[in-house]
Amino acid sequence: MSKPPVRVAIAGALGRMGRQMANAVQGDARLALAARFHRPGSVGQGLVSRDEALAVAEIVIDFTTPAASADLARICAERGGPALVIGSTGFDAAQSAAIADAAKTVPIVRSGSFSLGLNMLVGLVEQAARALDPDDWDVEIVEAHHRYKVDAPSGTALMLGHAAAGGRGIDLETVARRARDGTIGARPPGEIGFAVLRGGSIIGEHSVSFCADGELVTLSHAAGDRVMFARGAIAAALWLEGRLPGEYDMRDVLGLNGS
Repeated sequence: MSKPPVRVAIAGALGRMGRQMANAVQGDARLALAARFHRPGSVGQGLVSRDEALAVAEIVIDFTTPAASADLARICAERGGPALVIGSTGFDAAQSAAIADAAKTVPIVRSGSFSLGLNMLVGLVEQAARALDPDDWDVEIVEAHHRYKVDAPSGTALMLGHAAAGGRGIDLETVARRARDGTIGARPPGEIGFAVLRGGSIIGEHSVSFCADGELVTLSHAAGDRVMFARGAIAAALWLEGRLPGEYDMRDVLGLNGS
């Protein structure tokens, strides 16, 4: 007897990723599009209220805003479900803490990127940072996105920064340089720098350069279509089914964290 499809609700259904996710879910026989909802007051186009969506879904896929995602996680925890796949980025400490608290009650996959290739890049960056002496090798992260992206550096760039810092056994916030302007002096050893580009319709480009005297190693990834993020979110949704409460990321989904 075939297994019934997993019932999925899409948050932010009228956004770019919301529309992409709805199409992807409808095209996957393992999933059923149970509901679509947007911000309060949004009507038409097959939308329902958030409460109606949560009542019929097993998993919610959410690519909205940090505030909306944190609030949605709180509501799901209060209800005892559904589980969540969160692709929003730009969270502050309080919003991240709210999601972590909700994950004590419901399983949540949250990631700065749902791309398989990008998550492989994160692992390579961590390995390179572990192997290359920070006194000799500078780390610079460059990211580019479309003109409508509101947070910077991107959540993916921060993932890469945390990977580089983790490979070196340090906290990213102690060595991160997010902006340079004016007379800033020589670059201190061990610093991890970020540069941000915004323009046009760039979906997402990220590179991590390890720079030493006389040589340069650059690891990079470019997104050509948002469908890759949708594929990753679907993989996360399927992985979440029946999972115990906890906050997970895409590396857990891909088995790269040993789970």
